[in-house]
Amino acid sequence: MDSSKRLLNIACLQTSPQPGFQSALDLAISLGEEAIANGAEFIATPEYCGGLKTQGSTFAPPSAPEESHPVLNGLRAFAKTKSRFALIGSIAIDGPDNKILNRSFLIDNQGNILSRYDKIHLFDINLSEQQSYCESATVRGGNNAVLCQTPFAKMGQTVCYDLRFPKLYRELSQSGAEILFVPAAFTQKTGEAHWHVLNRARAIENGAFVVAPCAIGEVEGGGASYGHSLIINPWGEALADGGDQVGVVSAVIDLEEVRIARQRIPSLSHDRSFTLTKGV
Repeated sequence: MDSSKRLLNIACLQTSPQPGFQSALDLAISLGEEAIANGAEFIATPEYCGGLKTQGSTFAPPSAPEESHPVLNGLRAFAKTKSRFALIGSIAIDGPDNKILNRSFLIDNQGNILSRYDKIHLFDINLSEQQSYCESATVRGGNNAVLCQTPFAKMGQTVCYDLRFPKLYRELSQSGAEILFVPAAFTQKTGEAHWHVLNRARAIENGAFVVAPCAIGEVEGGGASYGHSLIINPWGEALADGGDQVGVVSAVIDLEEVRIARQRIPSLSHDRSFTLTKGV
């Protein structure tokens, strides 16, 4: 093996939205087994992989306290048993003021929690008169960006709607992030229009790998997730695309490509401050 390469076999588990903890955990573990059988060293699940339902325009996923959350504990045990690292894209954690936290976790190969990230930007949008979402009605947003050092790379955590806020990815990348995670349950309508181009843009402008596991299929209560889980290299090329079916997509990535891309186009060090003025 070329010693100049930093290789990582990483897999996205493209799950479908499940109404409850047990079916969500069973599906994730089944796909995790498949990914590991195919050589994955690191597995990543979508947003709300611990269960997702909607009630009108609001999100109503099953939730539990972190310490007793059955999906979190089940996936931590799975990571330890299989000696694999994992991104738990997000699960609903009981939070303050009768709201939940849309929380993502990085787990090491002993089942330990390396980092937690609470989704900062909440999905409050009006797609049409018939389709709107108000995540903030039931979810409390986070305030902290999270960068985690792992044996493979420095990893930046984001979730779904965060994808539309490039400053977050810029700051993570300027702080050293080499892999940017974007677990999602992107809607069918917005996914068809924007999913691929936004993920490619975040990779290109930051010279980073983007790993974006996205749920696929109908959500109980209304709505549908787009799928097309992506692994994108720092040049903006899609190495893997999950399409529109439940399953596993993976790629062997070379983290050395991050250094090369940033050396070729060192835009992360070229940001300049400026003053906005109005035209005459």
